[in-house]
Amino acid sequence: MNDLLPALPLSSGPPASGFLSSDLLSSDFLSSDFLSETVRALPSIAGGLLVTLEATLLGAALALVVAFALGLAALSRRMLVRGASRAVVEFLRGTSLYVQLFWLFFALPMLGFRLEPLACGVLAFGLNYGAYGAEVVRGSIAAVPAAQTEAAIALGMGPGLRLRRVVLPQAYALMIPPFKNLLIQLLKATPLLSLVTVADLTFRIDQLRSATGGTAAAYLLLLLLYFGVAVLLSAGMNALERSAKARLGQEGGGA
Repeated sequence: MNDLLPALPLSSGPPASGFLSSDLLSSDFLSSDFLSETVRALPSIAGGLLVTLEATLLGAALALVVAFALGLAALSRRMLVRGASRAVVEFLRGTSLYVQLFWLFFALPMLGFRLEPLACGVLAFGLNYGAYGAEVVRGSIAAVPAAQTEAAIALGMGPGLRLRRVVLPQAYALMIPPFKNLLIQLLKATPLLSLVTVADLTFRIDQLRSATGGTAAAYLLLLLLYFGVAVLLSAGMNALERSAKARLGQEGGGA
């Protein structure tokens, strides 16, 4: 049996030396060739960054609509509406975003509906993250003290007016932190777009890597760019949270 196994080469050095002497520590890492090629590719990289931002913001906007639609339906007094909402949420959360995107891009045209690649991505992001956001909406509304609703009823407010004037302003502040997490997760999912021919940031950086051979440098640049965008999005959501708390007069709202 042992005669069938190929002989393994013996190495006199430590096992990690081959990895450490690769692209990260070689003289080609951040070489002048890579830097000059990166400068030439800046317009292309900037275009990819804009596509990533567009997909993130449009996907988030659609996810917000889906989240409120499914979240409010989950609070309906009608059992059929609640059940339908739960079924949709569980289906979207229980299936892979990767598969959803590929189904929209490859399978939907077979049914006679063809969408642009970016539209497929935005739709997949909106549906998938909207399903997760539905639980945020439902839970935040349910967390509003019942006394607030009872006071609104005592003032003669109807269901719609109570929701708009009393419940949602308080629930809104509770929704922002989990929505921020979902927004960052959505941003980190956008590299999937490159798999359906969308020239996003990941696609452009991969072109740079192919042109230069600087794998470590190219992907380090990609990491830093995504991190920078995530920091900006987090800062924006934190500002929204402070504003929402300030309107409610909560402590720390003006900090």
